[in-house]
This record gives sequence, C-alpha cells and structure tokens, in this order.
Amino acid sequence: MICDDSVVIRGAIARMLEHDPDIRVVARAANGEAALLALQRQAIDVVVLDIEMPVMDGLTALPLLLKADPQLRVIMASTLTTRGADIALRALRLGAADYLPKPSTAEIQDDSFRRELIAKVRGLARLRAAANGTTAHPAPAAVARTRPLGRLKPSLLAIGSSTGGPQALFQLVQGLGRHIPVPVVLTQHMPATFTPILAEHLNKLGFMPCTEARHGEPLKAGHLYLAPGDRHLLVEAVNGGLRCALSSDPPENFCRPSVDPMLRSAVAATSGRVLVAMLTGMGHDGLAGTRLVIDAGGTAIAQDEATSVVWGMPGAVAQASLCHAILPLTRLGPKILDILEVKLT
Repeated sequence: MICDDSVVIRGAIARMLEHDPDIRVVARAANGEAALLALQRQAIDVVVLDIEMPVMDGLTALPLLLKADPQLRVIMASTLTTRGADIALRALRLGAADYLPKPSTAEIQDDSFRRELIAKVRGLARLRAAANGTTAHPAPAAVARTRPLGRLKPSLLAIGSSTGGPQALFQLVQGLGRHIPVPVVLTQHMPATFTPILAEHLNKLGFMPCTEARHGEPLKAGHLYLAPGDRHLLVEAVNGGLRCALSSDPPENFCRPSVDPMLRSAVAATSGRVLVAMLTGMGHDGLAGTRLVIDAGGTAIAQDEATSVVWGMPGAVAQASLCHAILPLTRLGPKILDILEVKLT
C-alpha cells in the first residue's frame, strides 16, 4: 500500500513498484486514516507511509497500523530535511521497518530511488513472509564458507551498513552494550541531512556513546563514530593512538561515505587489527576493504541472509569466504563481544 497525500507521488511510486513482476500495489491512500481503513479490507505486506499528511499524519498512523497488524512492514517516506530525518528515525524506534528519503516530484523518476524502493519493498515482504511462516528462511549459500579467527586481536571495530541499516544498527548497538574495549567506526550509506540525526538516535539508546565523526578527532574505546553524509570516514594512526579523518575524495562503489576507504585506512592505521561487522545493504561496498582486512590478519563477520533486508554487502563478503561467522542480527552483538574477549558479568 502507498499512503501519500500527493496523487502524483502515489502514482509515480505505484508505477515504479509494479515495474517489478513480483510486486503488486493493492491499495492507495491519501492519509493515515484511509490507510487504516484499507488495512481492514485486505491483506497488505508492506506500506510506504508518508510522514506529513492531512487528517492523520504518518507518525500518528504508524502505531495504529502496527496494532492492527503487528507483522506489517512500514517504510517511512521522509523529506530530506532535518525535521523529516528526525521523525523518520524516531519512527524506526517506534516500530517502522525502514525509511526512504523522499525525492521531489521532479527527482522521483531517478533510477537510484527506484532501485532502493524496490529493494526495500522486496526485502521487507520476504522478512514478513518468513516471520509468518509462509516461506522458509533462505538457505545459507553453498559457497559461503567460514574461516578461523584472524591471527591478530582487534584494536578497532568497523561496521558497514546500507539498505535496512538504521534498524539493524539500533539492534546491534543494544546487543553490544556499554563496555566495548575498542573504538567503533561506522559507515552507513545515508544523506548528509540524516547522519547527525542517526548519531543522535543511536546515542539516545543509552548504550555506547555515538557521535558523528569530526576531522582530527581522537578515537576512544567504547565510543561509536559515524561517517558524516557525503564524507568518507578514514582512520589514521597518530602518537600511538587512532584518530578520525574526513575526506571528500570521489565516491567509491557509487557511495560517499563508502565502507571500502574506511576499511582500507583502518588496515593501514592498525596494521590489520580490525574486526569487520557487515550488516544488511545493497551492492558490494566493503568487499574489497574486507579482503584487505583478512589478508592483513584481521577478522570479519556478517549478518545472515534471513535477517537482512538486502543481502548484498554481507552476502558479498560471505560468498567470498571472508567471514569467520555469518549470523542472525540478534547474535552479532554477542559474537563481537566474544571475539573482543569482553567478560560479561
């Protein structure tokens, strides 16, 4: 179902989705109240839900939709503003499955928006079906062999994520708790308007402190540093420690920030003492960097296909046999703590 007060946007999104033969738009609604009525009339797997609408806005409708169908997957469509980003990420903490930066009417035909929209709808529909028991979880890829721990004890945790990443990050940060003995760097593919808000929401979880990385800032153990939108986050060695560096070098893998330059710089700065955690995401950003980590003696783990919205980035490193473990999202945090030799009391 598409819920948006603009008939132009509803029509454009419907045409994009129905270009995929496996997706069918079964309802269109102009506000949250109409969406609730539609949900009562027919089975719906995924809702693309606008935030700002008359009669009933998206944030008001969200808990009502989830109460009516707890397995419903809701994608919040947010404008590229600070307020829109804050509401979208607040919605994720309230149960929305994902968000989608909403382009202008002129930009909505952009092919990258269409690809992201279809990937999220397909992935979330698959997760709903698996949760309802109507489809089996995907079998692990036959070529995804695991490998022993790297020979070097990690001095840095590096996380890469993209499509479906914010919701996965909320769960991972909670699973890691407050006592990480190394610094944590994170690259999430996300617009510049959204990254400071994501850092704020991760920080508000009350576990490890999280901030958007600043150029030249020392890296402290137990702190999470998020790559700012439109800047690569690099790691540099200085005076026996580590610090952040921000770069405006060209995009890699069509992304800035990109996971690969973060990992490449981390290998150089730590002499390979890196633990990579690759989360849900489209594409293969991070594959080349993870290969460098493994060749230098580091370790990598990845989110499994069954719990990923899109098994692109984690699937790439898993199928290249670079991973020590390929695990459901809920088991990634405990595995990281085990590798870092954190003693839980």
